[in-house]
Amino acid sequence: MKKIRTRFAPSPTGYLHVGSLRTALYCYLFAKHNDGDFVLRVEDTDRSRYVEGSIENLVKVLHSVGLEYSEGIILDSDGKIANKGDFGPYMQSQRLEIYKKYANELIKNNHAYYCFCSQERLAEMRKEQQARKLAPMYDGKCRNLSKEEVENLLNKTTPSPSFSKEGSSYVIRLKVPKDGFTEFEDLVYGKIRIENKTIDDQVIMKSDGFPTYHLANVVDDHLMEISHVIRAVEWLPSTPKHIILYKAFNWELPKFAHLTLLLNPDKSKLSKRQGDVAVEDYLKKGYLPEALLNFILLLGWNPKTEEEIFSLEEMIKRFDLSGVNKTGAIFNVEKLDWINGAYIRRLPLDELTKLCVPYLIEAGIIKVSSIKYQVLSSGEEISFDYLKQILKLEQERIKKLSDIVEITKYFFISPSPSPSPSLPADIPDMEYDVAILKWKKMSFDDVRKNLELAYDELEKIDEKDFGKDNLEKVLRNLMEKNNIKAGELLWPLRVALTGLKASPSPFEVAEVLGKGKVLERIKKGIERVK
Repeated sequence: MKKIRTRFAPSPTGYLHVGSLRTALYCYLFAKHNDGDFVLRVEDTDRSRYVEGSIENLVKVLHSVGLEYSEGIILDSDGKIANKGDFGPYMQSQRLEIYKKYANELIKNNHAYYCFCSQERLAEMRKEQQARKLAPMYDGKCRNLSKEEVENLLNKTTPSPSFSKEGSSYVIRLKVPKDGFTEFEDLVYGKIRIENKTIDDQVIMKSDGFPTYHLANVVDDHLMEISHVIRAVEWLPSTPKHIILYKAFNWELPKFAHLTLLLNPDKSKLSKRQGDVAVEDYLKKGYLPEALLNFILLLGWNPKTEEEIFSLEEMIKRFDLSGVNKTGAIFNVEKLDWINGAYIRRLPLDELTKLCVPYLIEAGIIKVSSIKYQVLSSGEEISFDYLKQILKLEQERIKKLSDIVEITKYFFISPSPSPSPSLPADIPDMEYDVAILKWKKMSFDDVRKNLELAYDELEKIDEKDFGKDNLEKVLRNLMEKNNIKAGELLWPLRVALTGLKASPSPFEVAEVLGKGKVLERIKKGIERVK
């Protein structure tokens, strides 16, 4: 049995699109599920779209999300692009002589022909076809040139203005049969049957000596022994052209599987105009690689179960192309947030804290100071264990790692009206709308009285007894003794401590802040409502 080999073959045009990551993931899972090889190839024949550094970025992103490939483009120890494997080179721009050889073979066997038509003639031809409401196709002017005419044109003797002014400037076109059908079995869409007369004589070699996608990918897939071509549905209409090429070379066909589009909630094609589409953007925001893969897995694949959370190992075990859907999948960010939150809740506290620290540093809230961390707004040094205490409180609420900045900054900022003049001016102060101190229909007088009661009671507690369980016991006794409803005391207390409408309980927050900061913040709250 032929070994299963899949390939991911993106173009280096910038960032890695989340739709491309899904293609890579499905290729990877199918290969690994069948004990096969997953290959990374770079299709860079369209030099006008090449973006410097995008290949290096591509390799790094695939590595960061855990999609390790058997062979293909790699970065060496110096960060330079290199090849790994027996079928290289894996960058198409390094394989031009190979494509030239096979293009010449097609011409020799009358499966392709030179086309010398000028750009002006082709533009006029398309204009006329559009006016007649016809599909734009090459009209075959050069298809039946005699051997002598071809030789004259190759030797720069131009007999007509219809041909390229350079004379020797030409492309090579595929000679598509004009009768019969081309059909194939797609592993997602089923049997596809196309009339050959509707297939254009596609350019397969451009005038600059570079192949088009059609020739290069067929030649590469054959020479690299790719058994299954898994790619986006946008290439489905081109597949008959590729099959004609395979037959012209008398090569065995691979299996084809085309993946549906990713869609915006309004059913339009997912694009940057309506939000982030780059994998790098999602990773930067703090979506965990394994959560992003899990989410993308479910965009077009049905596990046929109620389960929604899968490790990479489970994905490999369960994945099969029979579960791939034929309809477009909606890219729902709320679902991504839910999945990412589920992964975050599973993280060991040490690991979560380490992952969140860079976001706090980038936001200018803390900086590394010797073996500890320093709070920029106060200069206070805090330990990793203190950060762990904070993360423990918020782990259940975090949807993505970058959320940590907004939902925990109250632990790090000074309650005084303004930061010290010696500190950076952009350090936030714990300012909040005084109105949110009121619970339901409370008056400001009631808020002040209850905060004063809490202050007096908490001031009596020894620092060593300032744990959440004891704090809850003391404050609930206080409420019972003074006939105060829970919300009337705990709501303004929590807001005074955090400045937020939503946060963990005041007992948990107070335990982490410590007695001194708790009393200082309650006092600040009392001053505000006065």
